[in-house]
Amino acid sequence: MAINSNHTAEDLNDVKCAIVEKNVSAPRAEFLKNILEFNKFTVVVAASAPPKAAKATAPKTDAPIEGTPQPEPVAQPTTFTVGVTDVRFNSVNAVFGRGLKSPNGNIVTLAYWNQIDIVSNDEIPYYE
Repeated sequence: MAINSNHTAEDLNDVKCAIVEKNVSAPRAEFLKNILEFNKFTVVVAASAPPKAAKATAPKTDAPIEGTPQPEPVAQPTTFTVGVTDVRFNSVNAVFGRGLKSPNGNIVTLAYWNQIDIVSNDEIPYYE
């Protein structure tokens, strides 16, 4: 059991993993996977569970009228959960503790981790 929400662990694809991020898009999952694998972590990416369906109200007894357009079911966006097999990993500690490197050799900053900056530039201290 996790002490707080920063240290969560779950089974992803039958492998015990420390959760890095949940409900992320496919490009975000790929971005995180590239960074973490570059830093020698074994990464597991699994599809997130679909959201719980809303409770059904009273069942409709009226049959649809022919010729009237029926609303199409809305496709649920596919999201992913990213985890690493090292259950001691904590993404907050890794980023703020400057423990991760980007593929270009710089330290991963918060802006780079959140994909605000395209290039990780660790030469400017956070206090300036």
